Amino acid sequence: MMVFTHVAAGLVIASVVALSAPGFAVPALVGAVVGGVAPDLDLFAGTHRRTLHFPDLYWLPAVGFGAIAVGRPTPVAVAAAVAALTAAVHSVSDWFGGGTELRPWERTSPHGVYVHLTGRWLAPRHWVRYDGAPEDLLVASVLSIPALVVYDPPVSTLVVLMLIVAASYVAIRRRLPELKERSRP
Repeated sequence: MMVFTHVAAGLVIASVVALSAPGFAVPALVGAVVGGVAPDLDLFAGTHRRTLHFPDLYWLPAVGFGAIAVGRPTPVAVAAAVAALTAAVHSVSDWFGGGTELRPWERTSPHGVYVHLTGRWLAPRHWVRYDGAPEDLLVASVLSIPALVVYDPPVSTLVVLMLIVAASYVAIRRRLPELKERSRP
């Protein structure tokens, strides 16, 4: 799934925090963005959905930081709890998308997301056919609704801008492999 969809999933979590503890709305928002983006940084290492995706292990810090945030809430504890929970949801949700190949709509890769505890890959489920598929934008849009309702501008404005960028990505996604291949020397 698109990074925008993962951030939107984190925004659902941040919106719950913002409603229940308004003083922590901003740290929750920061945690949502960090947890939504951070696992995908392994894309730049050439080990996408393996190095920084932990569908099995992010739950441990999510529970730990969550307990700290509930027992002794501070902005850092809340941000860490939301970031860890969002990263866990991100890692698991990639299993429901397409594979790791350049053209995931061709379904040539058996790799959805790597499970570190078992040392094996989970096969992609293709519920969202590939990152940047129209249904991916639909999921991101639906998941963004709580943030649009709970957060005032400028946050709600940024969420709308994120969805516009996501829609632009969806519009060009299937052409990106061609552009990448043409740019090679």
